[in-house]
Amino acid sequence: MDFDSLVDDGNYLGSERVRLESKVILDELERKKKARTMAVPTDDNRVKARLREIGEPITLFGERAADRRDRLIYVTSQINAARGDDPMHMDDESSDDSEEEEEEFYSPGSLELLEARRHIAEYSLPRAQNRVAQQRIDSKTLDLGRIVDIRKKVFAEVKKFTNLGSQIGDERPISQVRFAPNNEILATGSWSGTVKIWNVPACTPIRSLRGHSDRVGGVAWHPKATLTQGPSVVNVVSGAGDSNVHLWALDGESPLAVMKGHQDRVCRVGFHPSGDYVASASFDTTWRLWDVNTSKELLLQEGHSKEVYSVEFQDDGALVASGGLDAIGRVWDLRTGRTAMVLDGHVQAIYAIGFSPNGYQIATGSGDDTIRIWDLRSLKSLYTIPAHLSNVSDVRFFHADDAFFRPAPPVTTDAMNEDRSHDQDTPESDLEEWKYRSGLFFASSGYDGLVKLWSADDWQLLRTLSTDAGKVMSVDISSDGKLLASGTYNRNFQLFSPEDI
Repeated sequence: MDFDSLVDDGNYLGSERVRLESKVILDELERKKKARTMAVPTDDNRVKARLREIGEPITLFGERAADRRDRLIYVTSQINAARGDDPMHMDDESSDDSEEEEEEFYSPGSLELLEARRHIAEYSLPRAQNRVAQQRIDSKTLDLGRIVDIRKKVFAEVKKFTNLGSQIGDERPISQVRFAPNNEILATGSWSGTVKIWNVPACTPIRSLRGHSDRVGGVAWHPKATLTQGPSVVNVVSGAGDSNVHLWALDGESPLAVMKGHQDRVCRVGFHPSGDYVASASFDTTWRLWDVNTSKELLLQEGHSKEVYSVEFQDDGALVASGGLDAIGRVWDLRTGRTAMVLDGHVQAIYAIGFSPNGYQIATGSGDDTIRIWDLRSLKSLYTIPAHLSNVSDVRFFHADDAFFRPAPPVTTDAMNEDRSHDQDTPESDLEEWKYRSGLFFASSGYDGLVKLWSADDWQLLRTLSTDAGKVMSVDISSDGKLLASGTYNRNFQLFSPEDI
């Protein structure tokens, strides 16, 4: 062996210096990593008290509260690193601060918001009680054979949906379509900034509502809106890229009220089932609650880390769900202001949210091309549907309205003698069937140019409908189950109906 090769030529010291420098860098990265998980007070007075305890100045010249808290994190992490403490196992006081930080915080609210929460509670609790009572009755009175027969009948009708026709709706893409409660009128919102009202199924224009200066992102009908209402009665709400929310009557072309407050584009909007409140989702990372009667903002709700795109009320009126470009959905209890459930599972933005009429299931459509079904009772995702080949833009459950129930014709004695199998076709059994239809299927639209109909119990595909090969921006189902509408990027809207209607 050549002993000359073992002689120190000075490189050893250089290597050791590099190793020590690398260790310092790694230690600093580790300290910063631990600092991010460190629990420190959020209250500025507590931050100052902690700084005083460790012998640091409680404030520096020009230092803000956030800077002071960052300084406390830095100094504390340095102390822990020197002592070799694990920040995840700090002293009792630190643990108390951690618990304090995890607690919900409350923002001051107005008396109007307090009154609105009370009104929503008084409105929603009886509705929820009646819904649950009816579900219990149905679970005892509807036998399995009857349920199977109803499903077969309903799904057979759904599979017959076909294209009735297409109509050019505007000069720019149709962002949303929504049927009026009477199912004789359709509202379309366009990127031209115009909301148009149409007769259906004739597809003849009734009126154009102009007031927005930028693209309309969402439209919604008042729960009791009809053309027969008196003048200057709120029938429609719209939100647009001009950051405004407009309330419209159907007897004029100018808005009844312009509700300002959002700092960025407004996307989807929705009416509370009572008709007294409106929710709007915006790119300013908030959704807001508005009073229809006073046109004032009641609530500015934060909670999303990115833009909020979709918002939807539950039928009872107790809950509202919001979906954002952060791929997170949140269900909020309007009576308390708390988060009832976090919808965490999508990997891309949530563009659509739909509450099932059963009150406890939610469908969300996402940019990851899937629809997720969530259960409020178990607080988890039940099923994931690989729905479209491109973004899922809208999801709408079928909500059956008792006002459109048509009882079967009376069965004569002769007819009963001829066929005893029709004994169950009474108005009572037909009403039972009609109520069970509600929420039995739902529709989705996607940027793959398709509208799809799904069963809402086993989540299977029932029918695929082609549009005009453009991106489908929105879809809706009439409450009598006879019409389905879609709006596309190609400026058109389409109507679909079962073949035998």
